[in-house]
Order: sequence, then C-alpha cells, then structure tokens
Amino acid sequence: MPLFRTRRPVPPPAPTPGDVLAEAAGLSVRLGDRTVLDGVDVTARAGEVLALVGPNGAGKSTLLSALAADVRPAAGVVRLHGRPADDWSAPELALRRAVLPQAAVLSFPFTVEEVVRMGRAPWAGTQAEEQDDTAVAQAMAATEVTAFALRPFSALSGGERARVALARVLAQRAPLLLLDEPTAALDLRHQELVLRLCRERARAGDAVVVVLHDLGLAAAHAHRAAILHAGRVAADGAPAEVFSDGLLSRVYDQPVEVLPHPRTGAVLVTPRRDP
Repeated sequence: MPLFRTRRPVPPPAPTPGDVLAEAAGLSVRLGDRTVLDGVDVTARAGEVLALVGPNGAGKSTLLSALAADVRPAAGVVRLHGRPADDWSAPELALRRAVLPQAAVLSFPFTVEEVVRMGRAPWAGTQAEEQDDTAVAQAMAATEVTAFALRPFSALSGGERARVALARVLAQRAPLLLLDEPTAALDLRHQELVLRLCRERARAGDAVVVVLHDLGLAAAHAHRAAILHAGRVAADGAPAEVFSDGLLSRVYDQPVEVLPHPRTGAVLVTPRRDP
C-alpha cells in the first residue's frame, strides 16, 4: 500500500444554462504602479458567448487573465464556478477552465497532434482519459488542422498555429473557455470558423469569454459584449443594445457609425469616413 495517496480532482458537474461560471466583482488589478482594472463587474454564464471589446490598453486581456485566475486582484474578487478563484487548486482549475493566450510559443519540436493532445493532460488518470483520442480528433477536425497533424508546430504559419492552439483548448473540454484574441492572425474564413465554434460551444452549454478587436464579429456572434474603457466597463449587454454611435465613438476616440445590415438588419459597425 502506498504511503501517500494522490487525491485526484473531481470533475465539475455539467452546468445548467444561465449558471455563472466566472464572475468578477469590484475587481481592480494593478500591474507595477499602474491600475489596469478599476472596479470591474462582469459575469460569464453557461450557454453564452461574452465578448470583451475596447481599445488597446483598455484592460481586456488583463480581465481575461484575472477570470482565468492567472492574475491576482488588488481589490475585489473573482469567482469560478461559484467559489473564489483562490479556493481552487491548479488541477481543479484545469478541469473547469481552458485558456487561450494571445501567443502560442513552444521551445520543443512537438507535432500538431502532440500540441492538441496537451489539452487532455488535466484528465489523466480519470475515466475521461478514455475519451482522449476522440476529443483530440474532434478538436482538430473542428479547427481544420487534421491535414497537418504530423507537422512540427514550429513549421506552421501564424494562422495555423492559432488554430492548433484553439484545438488544444477545445480538446480540454472544460466548461469555461477564455480566449484572448483568437481571430487576430486568421483570414476571413477562419475568423468566421472560430466564432461559429464559440457559438457551438455555448449552445452545448459552455460559457465562452472572448477578447475581440473586430466589433463586427462581436456584434454578429456574441450574446453579450462588455465594452472596456480605461480599465472600467463602459457598457455590458447585447451588442444590439450597447453598440451605439456615441458610446463607441467616445470609447475608441474615433467617429463610428452603427448601421443595420441591409438584408438581415443585424448590427454593423464601421468607422465614419467622410467622402
């Protein structure tokens, strides 16, 4: 009999639509001597895509990192699955949230399939380990990277790397997905693919929080958008409700027009350009 038993983390139960899987309440974050977030309140609910939008330096990526429990708050609290983030161990967190950072950097010549399979590490030693092959294959197919499964990750283009990194997150099968600018390096087709995948995961019951610079993508695919400005939330709600000429023009310090799509009536956002 072993002297020490390793206590394996218990996987979370499947969330119910509307459950709050991540929450920031009165959140303030300081990086060095600078306050990056100041009194932020935001929630991510099962069954929804929440887009974090705003200009450079508004605090979007910092907020995402705080929701991932990767950045400690100076004030306020972050709760994950109803408990303060600090109450979860690292293995428990890995079963509850999957994080896609802005840049994916690897120092060793892993193949694409090996990188995606890294997303299954939290499930090692559990019954879900039997699903590893299926989860990896499905994630690679969804992100259209199966064709170069055996290629070294380092040999891929920026857009290909971004899709492989997303496949790793999908393979993890955590109920909370935190994605930092997943469309930044992608062409038009794959931008739409990634946001459709976000909607699919929300439809399946996950909560998805995604940092976006493209307001058109946010308007088309997000159920809610939190508009950040100078470290605060300027507005939070359905894009059709919070995307307005005046607010976006003020937040971005750039004249913006919000128009209905001529065929569907959906929200379109474009810089105002004088003839």
